[in-house]
Amino acid sequence: MAEVKVPELAESISEGSIAQWLKQPGDHVEKGEYVLELETDKVNVEIISDYTGTLSEHLAEEGDTVQVGQAIAIVDENGSATAAPKAEAPKVEEAKAEPVKAEKAAPAKEAPKAEAKESSSTQQVIASPAARKLAREKGIDLTQVPVADPLGRVRVQDVEAASNAPEAPAAPAAAPKQAPAAKQAAAPVEVNDDRIEVVKMTRRRQTIAKRLVQVQSEAAMLTTFNEVDLSAVMELRNRHKDSFVKTNDVKLGFMSFFTKAVIGALKKYPLLNAEIQGDHILKKNFYDIGVAVSTDEGLVVPVVRDADRKSFAEIEKNISDLAVKARNNKLGLSDLSGGTFTITNGGTFGSLLSTPILNAPQVGILGMHTIKTRPIAVGDQIENRPMMYLALSYDHRIVDGKEAVGFLVAIKDMLEDPEQLLLQG
Repeated sequence: MAEVKVPELAESISEGSIAQWLKQPGDHVEKGEYVLELETDKVNVEIISDYTGTLSEHLAEEGDTVQVGQAIAIVDENGSATAAPKAEAPKVEEAKAEPVKAEKAAPAKEAPKAEAKESSSTQQVIASPAARKLAREKGIDLTQVPVADPLGRVRVQDVEAASNAPEAPAAPAAAPKQAPAAKQAAAPVEVNDDRIEVVKMTRRRQTIAKRLVQVQSEAAMLTTFNEVDLSAVMELRNRHKDSFVKTNDVKLGFMSFFTKAVIGALKKYPLLNAEIQGDHILKKNFYDIGVAVSTDEGLVVPVVRDADRKSFAEIEKNISDLAVKARNNKLGLSDLSGGTFTITNGGTFGSLLSTPILNAPQVGILGMHTIKTRPIAVGDQIENRPMMYLALSYDHRIVDGKEAVGFLVAIKDMLEDPEQLLLQG
């Protein structure tokens, strides 16, 4: 007997929840074949078996929280090469034979059993992650969800339809429809007001909430502000945007300018590119810049690797690709781990000013905001200029106010004279 264990996932992930078993007890498993889908704080990952044989037992159920290194299934290696085909053959025969008996004896009872067995091994496997999440939240068995997709894929709208269907007869017939209500009533919060909907937080949202509170309690977080005149950047973009797209097949946005400016400032103030471990400071001589992206599942921070070595076009392409992957739930753990500094842009949602929270274990995060045309004194004249407020939140345990202010001023100076971005490399 061999154990399937939760593998090492990423430096900041120590546990996950079993979203779905892809293999059931009695199923044949090949080495390297996926056996379950694990929902972690950041992404969903599929766990493989390191052994060939027959899956004899689940040691945890769907929805259970499991730790890295924990045994979650047993594989009988003796039931592999020769035993598996024999074990599977009767299953196919029985699955075909049952409907025949059902038609003769009890069509109303046997047919649903056959369908349930098929759906548990096929429909669940091809259900979309969003559909599985919604089904768990609503307490719905995916095997009982009618599927409209010709390929048998369970979609969000199928789950929504299944959740709405039972609720209609629930009012006149109180007794038969108490089961779904009982599952949702098990939530720790009880509300007697039908105008209030109680929704359980997803694992990812729970983790985001926990970490935001944790970083505020563990770090000496402070925020400093400045404003930047983006006239020069906007003029430069307007002059080169058409040729930039033709040459690089990507638009010239603001993020490449800010990423370059952040890297230049980090080189002048390296403690903002460090982290604390116990009584030690880890100074990092590389620049992996995290870019916060908002998704339906919450905020994620994919990382642009070695951003200091990338051109404007490469940075824009990286950020665009990562944003698409994030919104399509296609990010891997490697896309999210190891960032040294984070940039977040609340301006995309219209935010004028905010105090961003650190992305631990990083000690600095830059907040961008919406661009507003405001009257500004330029020499002896008043001119309308495109202005943006910048916010730098930092860990005061290792970054002093002088360094933080100097860091933000360096970013301001480079953005107001963008030729410096080319010179600083």
